[in-house]
Amino acid sequence: MKTIKQLILVAVLALAFVACKNDTKDASTSSTDTKVEKKSTERSGQAFIKDDESTPTVLSIAIGSKDHTTLVAAVQAAELENVLVNAGPLMVFAPTNEAFAALPEGTVENLLKPENKAALANILKYHVTPGNYSKDFLKKFKKLGQANNGYVQVEVVDGEPMIGGAKILASIKAGNGIVHVIDKVLLPPSED
Repeated sequence: MKTIKQLILVAVLALAFVACKNDTKDASTSSTDTKVEKKSTERSGQAFIKDDESTPTVLSIAIGSKDHTTLVAAVQAAELENVLVNAGPLMVFAPTNEAFAALPEGTVENLLKPENKAALANILKYHVTPGNYSKDFLKKFKKLGQANNGYVQVEVVDGEPMIGGAKILASIKAGNGIVHVIDKVLLPPSED
């Protein structure tokens, strides 16, 4: 009789243990599902990792510049942040806010609309070249291959390189390349 009572007690304890284990599993599963749902609405990738110690990327240089808020808004609208933090080297021709303001009225606002994301991305990629060339070294080129698979013309005017007709105002070295601040928005040739 004593053995039967012990077996029943062991069986009850085993069932209780299994039931508790299943409750814990269900609780952790629902907790994980909630976390996954929250993460799916957040933007992720290397561009969104906080890093205060390394040399700034071309993206962080643009984000930190009061003269490039329009460019940063465009990069965010086109969701190209992760591209601009890649190892590179990347050479970014970064138009100033004034350069964007010089476009025909309504152009920037229209490009920032979600339905124009592909056109905006194409224009922004036209501002990026693989490489890490100084302003002086750019004088050796006739054209540069851009990230949108197009080419931008380079010419030397009064001893200064002009990129697609834009003047380089400043050059800032980055951890993954270089940012050349320019005074004009580069527009890819239309594909007629």
